[in-house]
Amino acid sequence: MALDTRKKRRKRLSLTSLIDVIFLLLLFFMLSSTFSKFGEIELTSAGAGGSTQESTIRFLKLEAERITLDGKPLPLDQLGAALQSDKHQTVLISLEKEASSQQLIDLLTVLRPMKMLQTRVLG
Repeated sequence: MALDTRKKRRKRLSLTSLIDVIFLLLLFFMLSSTFSKFGEIELTSAGAGGSTQESTIRFLKLEAERITLDGKPLPLDQLGAALQSDKHQTVLISLEKEASSQQLIDLLTVLRPMKMLQTRVLG
């Protein structure tokens, strides 16, 4: 019985396919990750507490056909005179579904020149 005494040659492992797989994984993770800072909101810290000014809160409802200030119907051209005051005022503006964006812009244009007035649009 003859034994085979030849040295067996070990086959080399090809790294080309392994490098291809690593490259594809790298490409996949790069494309699936997000690099932008999405949805961040910058918050400002409160400043030094000075004297608090009391402000009158007024409720303004903007509908498709009319404007009501504190429950009373009022035309747009008389709104500035109705809100004139020497005190600080906050006007909460509520929008009906039928109100158009142009009506809101017209309303804010009338309210903008008033110095002692702060407006908040409610959703």
